[in-house]
Amino acid sequence: MSPSPPQSPSRTARTPRAPRAPRLRARLAAVLAVPLALALTAWAAVPTAQASAPPPPSGWSQVFLDDFDGAAGTGIGGQWMYDTGPGSSFGTGEIETMTNSTANVHLDGGGDLDITALGSGSNWTSGRVQTTSANVGAPAGGKLMVTASIQQPTGGLGYWPAFWMLGPGQWPENGEIDIMEDVNALSEVAGTIHCGTYPGGVCNEGNGIGSGLRACSGCQSGFHTYTMVLDRTNTSAESIAFSLDGTQYFSVNESQVGTSVWQQAFDHNLSIILDLAMGGGFPNGVCGCTTPTGSTASGGTMQVDYVAAYTTTGGGGPPPPPPGSGPITSAVGSNICLDDRGSSTADYNPVQIYGCNGTAAQQWTVVEAGSTLHVLGKCLDIYAGGTANGTKVDLYDCNGTGAQVFIPQSNGSLYNPQSGRCLDVPSATTQWSTQVQIWDCNGTNAQRWTLP
Repeated sequence: MSPSPPQSPSRTARTPRAPRAPRLRARLAAVLAVPLALALTAWAAVPTAQASAPPPPSGWSQVFLDDFDGAAGTGIGGQWMYDTGPGSSFGTGEIETMTNSTANVHLDGGGDLDITALGSGSNWTSGRVQTTSANVGAPAGGKLMVTASIQQPTGGLGYWPAFWMLGPGQWPENGEIDIMEDVNALSEVAGTIHCGTYPGGVCNEGNGIGSGLRACSGCQSGFHTYTMVLDRTNTSAESIAFSLDGTQYFSVNESQVGTSVWQQAFDHNLSIILDLAMGGGFPNGVCGCTTPTGSTASGGTMQVDYVAAYTTTGGGGPPPPPPGSGPITSAVGSNICLDDRGSSTADYNPVQIYGCNGTAAQQWTVVEAGSTLHVLGKCLDIYAGGTANGTKVDLYDCNGTGAQVFIPQSNGSLYNPQSGRCLDVPSATTQWSTQVQIWDCNGTNAQRWTLP
């Protein structure tokens, strides 16, 4: 989305395993707009902080909400997790280090989440949080609305706030929707989608298809609502529309990229992400300089009053899982796969490593918000919901418990939030038929997996 060349071919997101492309300004001369009737005019939040999110518009059902209520100075709640580490690993050229410190991410005690960038020169810290799974999607025949009330940060060149969504799997085919981005405290907004293949492809990656920066008067001085609606009421002519304070300013439709690309990118659940980056290809490209500069002020804060998601059912059922299944390979050695021992569907059947052989016991599917792994109709499961190092991992009926949540990380690990540990090959052995376990996350080959 930047007038300058992308700084890097992709961005490694610490959200469901997706390489993140540079969120750079789109270079579209014109885009076919699809009008989308939204019941938002009266519903949209006024540009001041509210005590709570507004109720769902008529005809919509709430599927996610965080009002960020809590004591001043406390961290994020259990619907979110931190995405920490150097911004340089994201591939966008940003320079900050994302932390879980309350100096960078905290509740302000007044119903807001504050994400603050601190630093000077090339040394900055900031924050990035995402929902613990890809938790919201548009049902076939219905719509998904994701909205937030946000006050953008001041501080000058280099600030890059974002409110966005990401599908599980490999970027960009897994889908990305950037609901709000601005750079350099310009009081502007851009909405963008990413999909297809990188580089180029029908979605113009790594730029994506976007609105470019639009005027957003007062967005640094007050709260404004940023909204995305994914419309699947006509499943052969789906669309995504972006609105500011209830007024649509940009839309993209399925026909622009083709049905197969669109379905792979957007006909499934996605995660919700909030972050405040510093520097990188987008702010640098817009100013024609290197950001942040010596005059960039520390302490700029992105304030979030609420994040909410709503759906209409349309009678089409819940969104399907992302397409595709296949082997999950281990980095402990060549040709080593995650395997359901003996192709059994019995509860508590061991899950092990074994030579890759293409059998049904090794055909895993990433489903249910990109965090649950299925094979032969069963789920990857931690025995008895254990949380201790060395607890064995087996197969069990899918039940939606925390013992079956494995969230792919950018370093290849599969993280279980309930235990705070990662899927692990004991002692990094290459011995076939070794049952896998959970263990303290350490980034070694014993915990690196490649998903289908």
